[in-house]
Amino acid sequence: MRQVLSVSSQLSPWLKAARKEAGLSQQELAARLGISQSRVSHMELHPGTLSVEQLLDIFSVLGLEIMIGPKPSTEASDALGLVARESSPPEW
Repeated sequence: MRQVLSVSSQLSPWLKAARKEAGLSQQELAARLGISQSRVSHMELHPGTLSVEQLLDIFSVLGLEIMIGPKPSTEASDALGLVARESSPPEW
């Protein structure tokens, strides 16, 4: 599964889904990370509080990785058909 994240709040449901897909409860993930279950719950609910190191630790346990690259330009997105086209110009 690939996911584009632009803001930390998008990470919350994704972390939970990835943990469940890995077949782990919060308690099991916590044990593998050496932290409490309540901390895992907090991390899932408030991913903006995670450090990069914590996020990488979680991803390591879940068998995930982070890929970083430039956003596609509008021209590139347009060429790929990723930009919605309007049938007529917007009215001002």
